[in-house]
Amino acid sequence: MEQFAHDERIELLQQKLLQRTRYICICLEDIYQSQNASAVLRTCEAFGIQDVHIIEDKNKYQINPMVVKGSVKWLNLYKYNSLQPSYDAVKYLKNQGYRIVATSPYGNNVALEDFDITKGKTAVFFGTEYSGISDTVRKNADEFITVPMFGFVESFNISVSAAIILHHLIMQLRKSEILWQLNEDEQNKVMLQWLRSTIRSADKIIELYETLHDNSENNEINNE
Repeated sequence: MEQFAHDERIELLQQKLLQRTRYICICLEDIYQSQNASAVLRTCEAFGIQDVHIIEDKNKYQINPMVVKGSVKWLNLYKYNSLQPSYDAVKYLKNQGYRIVATSPYGNNVALEDFDITKGKTAVFFGTEYSGISDTVRKNADEFITVPMFGFVESFNISVSAAIILHHLIMQLRKSEILWQLNEDEQNKVMLQWLRSTIRSADKIIELYETLHDNSENNEINNE
Protein backbone atom coordinates (compact mmCIF):
# COMPACT_ATOMS: atom_id res chain seq x y z
CA MET A 1 0.00 0.00 0.00
CA GLU A 2 2.88 2.39 0.70
CA GLN A 3 3.77 2.61 -2.99
CA PHE A 4 0.45 4.38 -3.59
CA ALA A 5 1.28 7.20 -1.15
CA HIS A 6 3.83 10.00 -1.43
CA ASP A 7 7.11 9.53 0.43
CA GLU A 8 6.39 12.61 2.54
CA ARG A 9 3.05 11.11 3.56
CA ILE A 10 4.64 7.80 4.57
CA GLU A 11 7.29 9.61 6.59
CA LEU A 12 4.62 11.61 8.44
CA LEU A 13 2.60 8.47 9.22
CA GLN A 14 5.69 6.70 10.50
CA GLN A 15 6.50 9.65 12.76
CA LYS A 16 2.99 9.61 14.21
CA LEU A 17 3.11 5.83 14.72
CA LEU A 18 6.03 6.29 17.11
CA GLN A 19 3.82 8.54 19.24
CA ARG A 20 0.87 6.14 19.57
CA THR A 21 0.14 4.11 22.67
CA ARG A 22 -2.10 1.34 23.89
CA TYR A 23 -0.76 1.51 27.43
CA ILE A 24 -3.68 3.87 28.12
CA CYS A 25 -7.08 3.45 26.51
CA ILE A 26 -10.37 5.26 26.99
CA CYS A 27 -13.84 3.80 27.52
CA LEU A 28 -16.93 5.99 27.06
CA GLU A 29 -20.08 4.73 28.69
CA ASP A 30 -23.43 5.64 27.13
CA ILE A 31 -22.51 9.16 25.97
CA TYR A 32 -25.54 10.78 24.34
CA GLN A 33 -24.35 14.24 23.26
CA SER A 34 -22.57 14.03 19.92
CA GLN A 35 -20.41 17.08 20.58
CA ASN A 36 -19.06 15.47 23.75
CA ALA A 37 -18.40 12.15 22.03
CA SER A 38 -16.62 13.85 19.16
CA ALA A 39 -14.58 16.15 21.39
CA VAL A 40 -13.27 13.17 23.38
CA LEU A 41 -12.27 11.35 20.19
CA ARG A 42 -10.41 14.42 18.99
CA THR A 43 -8.62 14.70 22.34
CA CYS A 44 -7.64 11.02 22.26
CA GLU A 45 -6.17 11.37 18.80
CA ALA A 46 -4.28 14.52 19.75
CA PHE A 47 -2.62 12.78 22.71
CA GLY A 48 -1.72 9.62 20.76
CA ILE A 49 -4.31 7.30 22.31
CA GLN A 50 -4.96 4.55 19.76
CA ASP A 51 -7.94 2.67 21.25
CA VAL A 52 -11.32 4.03 22.32
CA HIS A 53 -13.96 1.65 23.70
CA ILE A 54 -17.57 2.73 23.33
CA ILE A 55 -20.44 1.36 25.41
CA GLU A 56 -23.87 1.77 23.85
CA ASP A 57 -26.53 0.93 26.41
CA LYS A 58 -29.48 3.32 26.32
CA ASN A 59 -27.82 5.71 23.88
CA LYS A 60 -26.29 5.13 20.46
CA TYR A 61 -22.90 6.75 20.07
CA GLN A 62 -23.21 9.69 17.70
CA ILE A 63 -20.37 11.66 16.13
CA ASN A 64 -20.46 15.32 15.14
CA PRO A 65 -18.27 15.71 12.00
CA MET A 66 -17.78 19.42 12.68
CA VAL A 67 -16.19 18.64 16.05
CA VAL A 68 -14.35 15.38 15.39
CA LYS A 69 -12.47 16.90 12.40
CA GLY A 70 -11.56 13.53 10.85
CA SER A 71 -10.01 12.11 14.02
CA VAL A 72 -11.94 8.84 13.72
CA LYS A 73 -9.88 7.50 10.83
CA TRP A 74 -6.73 7.50 12.97
CA LEU A 75 -8.29 5.60 15.90
CA ASN A 76 -9.40 2.07 16.66
CA LEU A 77 -12.99 2.13 17.94
CA TYR A 78 -14.51 -0.83 19.77
CA LYS A 79 -18.27 -0.83 20.38
CA TYR A 80 -20.26 -2.80 22.95
CA ASN A 81 -24.04 -2.96 22.52
CA SER A 82 -25.01 -6.37 23.91
CA LEU A 83 -27.48 -6.97 26.75
CA GLN A 84 -24.73 -6.13 29.26
CA PRO A 85 -22.41 -3.82 27.36
CA SER A 86 -20.65 -2.28 30.37
CA TYR A 87 -19.91 -5.70 31.85
CA ASP A 88 -18.64 -6.97 28.50
CA ALA A 89 -16.32 -3.98 28.12
CA VAL A 90 -14.91 -4.38 31.62
CA LYS A 91 -14.42 -8.12 31.15
CA TYR A 92 -12.69 -7.70 27.78
CA LEU A 93 -10.32 -5.01 29.02
CA LYS A 94 -9.41 -6.95 32.16
CA ASN A 95 -8.65 -9.98 30.00
CA GLN A 96 -6.34 -7.74 27.97
CA GLY A 97 -4.42 -6.88 31.13
CA TYR A 98 -5.90 -3.46 31.83
CA ARG A 99 -6.79 -2.15 35.26
CA ILE A 100 -10.18 -0.49 35.27
CA VAL A 101 -9.98 3.11 36.42
CA ALA A 102 -13.27 4.95 36.78
CA THR A 103 -13.62 8.71 36.87
CA SER A 104 -15.90 9.93 39.62
CA PRO A 105 -16.10 13.00 41.88
CA TYR A 106 -17.46 10.88 44.73
CA GLY A 107 -16.29 8.04 46.93
CA ASN A 108 -12.81 6.80 47.77
CA ASN A 109 -10.93 8.46 44.92
CA VAL A 110 -7.30 9.14 44.16
CA ALA A 111 -6.57 12.71 43.08
CA LEU A 112 -5.29 12.85 39.52
CA GLU A 113 -1.85 14.15 40.53
CA ASP A 114 -1.43 11.21 42.92
CA PHE A 115 -2.40 8.52 40.41
CA ASP A 116 0.40 6.02 39.72
CA ILE A 117 0.58 5.36 35.97
CA THR A 118 3.44 2.87 36.41
CA LYS A 119 1.24 0.21 38.07
CA GLY A 120 0.09 -1.21 34.74
CA LYS A 121 -1.94 -0.68 31.59
CA THR A 122 -4.84 1.62 32.28
CA ALA A 123 -8.38 1.78 30.88
CA VAL A 124 -10.02 5.04 31.96
CA PHE A 125 -13.83 4.95 32.08
CA PHE A 126 -15.96 8.06 31.62
CA GLY A 127 -19.66 7.79 32.42
CA THR A 128 -22.73 9.30 30.83
CA GLU A 129 -23.24 13.06 31.09
CA TYR A 130 -26.26 12.80 33.35
CA SER A 131 -25.38 10.23 36.02
CA GLY A 132 -21.72 9.31 35.50
CA ILE A 133 -20.40 5.75 35.54
CA SER A 134 -22.81 2.85 35.91
CA ASP A 135 -23.09 0.57 38.94
CA THR A 136 -21.47 -2.17 36.86
CA VAL A 137 -18.34 -0.12 36.27
CA ARG A 138 -18.35 1.15 39.85
CA LYS A 139 -18.47 -2.38 41.28
CA ASN A 140 -15.78 -3.72 38.96
CA ALA A 141 -13.37 -0.78 38.98
CA ASP A 142 -9.89 -1.36 40.35
CA GLU A 143 -9.36 2.31 41.16
CA PHE A 144 -11.12 5.68 41.02
CA ILE A 145 -9.63 9.02 40.09
CA THR A 146 -10.93 12.54 40.34
CA VAL A 147 -9.83 15.96 39.15
CA PRO A 148 -9.62 18.31 42.15
CA MET A 149 -11.98 21.30 41.91
CA PHE A 150 -12.24 24.36 44.09
CA GLY A 151 -15.47 26.00 42.97
CA PHE A 152 -19.15 25.29 43.56
CA VAL A 153 -19.69 22.92 40.62
CA GLU A 154 -19.34 19.21 41.39
CA SER A 155 -18.07 17.93 38.05
CA PHE A 156 -16.56 18.92 34.71
CA ASN A 157 -18.13 18.43 31.32
CA ILE A 158 -16.97 15.01 30.09
CA SER A 159 -14.91 16.41 27.22
CA VAL A 160 -13.12 18.80 29.58
CA SER A 161 -12.54 16.03 32.12
CA ALA A 162 -11.11 13.74 29.44
CA ALA A 163 -8.75 16.44 28.19
CA ILE A 164 -7.45 17.25 31.68
CA ILE A 165 -6.97 13.61 32.67
CA LEU A 166 -5.37 12.52 29.42
CA HIS A 167 -2.97 15.43 29.36
CA HIS A 168 -1.75 14.58 32.85
CA LEU A 169 -1.51 10.82 32.27
CA ILE A 170 0.22 11.11 28.91
CA MET A 171 2.80 13.55 30.27
CA GLN A 172 3.47 11.22 33.21
CA LEU A 173 3.72 8.24 30.86
CA ARG A 174 6.25 9.94 28.59
CA LYS A 175 8.42 10.93 31.55
CA SER A 176 8.47 7.35 32.82
CA GLU A 177 10.62 4.40 31.75
CA ILE A 178 7.54 2.42 30.66
CA LEU A 179 7.65 0.85 27.19
CA TRP A 180 4.46 2.62 26.11
CA GLN A 181 4.85 2.62 22.32
CA LEU A 182 3.20 0.17 19.93
CA ASN A 183 5.25 -2.91 19.13
CA GLU A 184 6.35 -3.62 15.56
CA ASP A 185 3.37 -5.84 14.73
CA GLU A 186 0.92 -3.27 16.11
CA GLN A 187 2.62 -0.51 14.14
CA ASN A 188 2.32 -2.49 10.90
CA LYS A 189 -1.39 -3.13 11.47
CA VAL A 190 -2.13 0.49 12.35
CA MET A 191 -0.13 1.70 9.35
CA LEU A 192 -2.21 -0.52 7.05
CA GLN A 193 -5.38 0.81 8.68
CA TRP A 194 -4.24 4.40 8.13
CA LEU A 195 -3.28 3.77 4.53
CA ARG A 196 -6.62 2.11 3.82
CA SER A 197 -8.46 5.12 5.23
CA THR A 198 -6.43 7.71 3.30
CA ILE A 199 -5.64 6.15 -0.09
CA ARG A 200 -8.35 6.37 -2.73
CA SER A 201 -9.73 2.96 -3.80
CA ALA A 202 -7.58 1.25 -1.17
CA ASP A 203 -9.95 -1.72 -0.81
CA LYS A 204 -9.87 -2.34 -4.57
CA ILE A 205 -6.07 -2.22 -4.54
CA ILE A 206 -5.94 -4.77 -1.72
CA GLU A 207 -8.48 -6.98 -3.47
CA LEU A 208 -6.41 -6.89 -6.68
CA TYR A 209 -3.23 -7.71 -4.76
CA GLU A 210 -4.88 -10.66 -3.01
CA THR A 211 -6.18 -11.97 -6.33
CA LEU A 212 -2.73 -11.73 -7.92
CA HIS A 213 -1.15 -13.36 -4.87
CA ASP A 214 -3.63 -16.27 -4.94
CA ASN A 215 -3.09 -16.77 -8.67
CA SER A 216 0.68 -16.78 -8.15
CA GLU A 217 0.41 -19.45 -5.45
CA ASN A 218 -1.87 -21.58 -7.65
CA ASN A 219 0.61 -21.35 -10.52
CA GLU A 220 3.44 -22.48 -8.24
CA ILE A 221 1.39 -25.48 -7.10
CA ASN A 222 0.52 -26.42 -10.70
CA ASN A 223 4.15 -26.15 -11.79
CA GLU A 224 5.15 -28.56 -9.03
